[in-house]
Amino acid sequence: MTKTRDRSDTRDRILDGLETLLLDKGMSQVTLENVAAEAGVSKGGLLYHFKSKDALLAGLIRRLGERADHQLKTAVDQGKSVAEWYLQTPHPDNETDALELALYRSMLAAMRTVDGPHATDEDETDRALSEVMDAWKAGLDSEIHDPIQAEIVRLVGDGVYLRALLGMPQVDPDTYQQVVARLLGR
Repeated sequence: MTKTRDRSDTRDRILDGLETLLLDKGMSQVTLENVAAEAGVSKGGLLYHFKSKDALLAGLIRRLGERADHQLKTAVDQGKSVAEWYLQTPHPDNETDALELALYRSMLAAMRTVDGPHATDEDETDRALSEVMDAWKAGLDSEIHDPIQAEIVRLVGDGVYLRALLGMPQVDPDTYQQVVARLLGR
């Protein structure tokens, strides 16, 4: 049991190191050596847990997905629907949302610069992102029985989040509330 926990703790430290580098220094400083140093492990120790930079970034995407799943569970426990959670607007002036947006921005940049196995149909970061997005889609599909309506909710939520990632002005809050109300049939 202790070895499993040690492996998990080491993986978390490595992913914490990656997050720190992405947020503090940007993608240009994300090397296996720098991540290992930030995490306090050897490069060999990092490679034991993540065989490549692509695998490391995929690990971070999966962890971000787990965080989002936890946020979703908390929202549902508080009486929100999956659709309401998906359609929420991140607020750049909120410290937690701002950190999340910065991390996602860095991840988007990272995903486009990874030297991964491009000979395959998709690399590990793409697979990880697909897994996360598919899980959210499944949640919307199970809640909204009209598949077209579920897809519209997903696309609107993705668009609102993309606006925030790009630093564009938010949609007028009153207008957006009306959009959400119409989408959810209220």
